[in-house]
Amino acid sequence: MKLLLLLPLIGLTPNSFAQQTSVKISGMVFKTGVDSVHISQYYGGTNYQDFVAAPIDKDGNFSLVGNLPAPNYYVVRFGNNHIPVILRQNSDFKIYGDGRNLDQFLNVVNSDESADLIEYIRLSSDWQKLSQLANEAVISNPQLHDSINQAMTTEYNRFNSDKQNFIARHGNSAALYPAFKEINPQQDFSTYKSLASQLINAFPESPIIQQVAFEFDQQMAIQEAKNLISPGKMAPDFTETKLDGSSMKLSDLRGKVVLLDFWASWCGPCRKENPTVVAAYAKYKKDGFTVMSVSLDKDKAAWEAAILKDGLTWPNHVSDLGYWSSKVPKMYSVQGIPFTVLIDKDGKIIQTQLRGAALEAELLRIFGH
Repeated sequence: MKLLLLLPLIGLTPNSFAQQTSVKISGMVFKTGVDSVHISQYYGGTNYQDFVAAPIDKDGNFSLVGNLPAPNYYVVRFGNNHIPVILRQNSDFKIYGDGRNLDQFLNVVNSDESADLIEYIRLSSDWQKLSQLANEAVISNPQLHDSINQAMTTEYNRFNSDKQNFIARHGNSAALYPAFKEINPQQDFSTYKSLASQLINAFPESPIIQQVAFEFDQQMAIQEAKNLISPGKMAPDFTETKLDGSSMKLSDLRGKVVLLDFWASWCGPCRKENPTVVAAYAKYKKDGFTVMSVSLDKDKAAWEAAILKDGLTWPNHVSDLGYWSSKVPKMYSVQGIPFTVLIDKDGKIIQTQLRGAALEAELLRIFGH
């Protein structure tokens, strides 16, 4: 059996190899079925990169002594079975276990963080196995879907509670890495930020955690960009070129409620949304509502033709014809179109991504009719 800790494929630089990390791992793991043991990194399947090797005698005794390219997450490998460990400069600890069932019979002595790492991987692995069995049961017995789903909801809540308890008990520990890898920053950025910061503090010399730090900086930049266009913030001002070659600023429309609409002639969903925007403009323009359309087109003729065909009669059409490299969409962190930003008369953002009925409801709330 394998205690799974899959590592990303990260190349170690020559400088990493220049700073050799001396380690010693010894102990007794019997009934492994192999005559050698390795310190390796594991990348899935049977894909290992070995660094240190030693013989293992008939009773399971071994002693691994050597240098690694960097402090990092590794595995102690017995053939295709392995044990995840955290190795730092001068790590020196022992492992005892039953090679026939490392999932259940394993003891790590003198490395609390490695023991904690294994504890969490066991917890997560047990949940994954249970989920797989439940999915197989539903496929085999569709009539049991509801009862199995109810039971799995209870099991998931138990797993999630155990996970949160583990995180709380192991603050600023390198053992948090596998729990961190399970978090989607788009869904739970606060937990992602907390665990990333703790790992960077706990194990900054690890190339794996250095990659975490790099990705964390990218995620922080994304969040900061999103914060720039969060409700209540001043809409970032800009100057852009109009269809007739003149220029205008977003702030030129101050005093009006503005729908900043990112679109393009080649965007099917944008063209389908245009009738809603046209109707809203016709209904509320006398009340101080207008639209500023920012096109991601790169062909001026196609852009102009779409404006005429769709009846986009407001005068505020701008674009630098830069396609996805256009500066204003980048400023507003536009990842897909159509994308809208509704701005109040003072230039503050009311809401983003209002389309269809949601846009109509918000304008009804603002103008009262």
